Amino acid sequence: MSQDIYVVAEHLKGQLDDVTFELLGKGRELASASGGQLVALLFGSGLQDAASQLGAADKVIMVDHPSLADFNPETYATALGHVLAQKPARLTLVANTSMGMDLAAAVSVKNNLPLVAYATDVKFEDGTAVAVSQLYGGKINVESAIEGDSGIVSVLAGSFPADAGRKEGAPAVETMDLPEAGGKVRFKALIEPEGGDVDITQQDVLVSVGRGIQSEDNLGMVEELANALGGAVSSSRPIVDNKWLPKTRQVGKSGLKVKPKLYFAVGISGAPEHIEGMKDAELIIAVNTDPEAPIFEYAHYGTTEDLFDVVPALTEKLKG
Repeated sequence: MSQDIYVVAEHLKGQLDDVTFELLGKGRELASASGGQLVALLFGSGLQDAASQLGAADKVIMVDHPSLADFNPETYATALGHVLAQKPARLTLVANTSMGMDLAAAVSVKNNLPLVAYATDVKFEDGTAVAVSQLYGGKINVESAIEGDSGIVSVLAGSFPADAGRKEGAPAVETMDLPEAGGKVRFKALIEPEGGDVDITQQDVLVSVGRGIQSEDNLGMVEELANALGGAVSSSRPIVDNKWLPKTRQVGKSGLKVKPKLYFAVGISGAPEHIEGMKDAELIIAVNTDPEAPIFEYAHYGTTEDLFDVVPALTEKLKG
């Protein structure tokens, strides 16, 4: 039985995502516990430069093929499924992102492997792999034992420090062929949002609004607070999905990562997807009436008072 730990490297347009390094850091810890090697799996086309950045791994297995140049869940699942069939691993770590969720679920079925999703931690207990998962928006943690010789864990971005997976060095690279490049799914185009009037990644102060604002009509008071603080308004995904603010204002894994001096979260529960985009802010203040909201685990200061009382009162105070 193999004791190796595999990490699927996630990238977009040739740039490795931070979550890849998060998984490599955790993978190194798991490989030390299992007694196996840490192996990075890299699927794409012309990614030799990316392979050289995976120094935390003992080895890189690369499947290089033109059909893998852009993410296609069917083709990527074929590549990962082939690698795991030929070279089984004790655990395969995949990012629980829009890409990783497609990939992990498909390969779990294809290769008949157990899958634990939405994981925030992975460990070995008496030789058994155990994954800790978040349910109900992070309000419940569940431990799942992964039975058998092999399994897949999809890990929420932001669960581990990325610096632990950034290591100098050039690991050995082993290439494998893609057994088949066909399939029904075809990549057509990557559509990126147009630039907005505000670049939230460059702001020192962000007042970010979530589902708790209830109505688009209430955004005005948040804008007033942002102006009083000398900042800009950003949001969580539901606000953008409702088309109350443009995509360029969205903070999170599927939006933008920000590191302001002040991040003022108003009516945001703190889903993992959002937390990854703002957890590195210097100061985080949260307003949410739910005392169990996950955002409070990351906030330096917080209150459970009603945002419709706090925001106008604070704005008035700032205006003096």
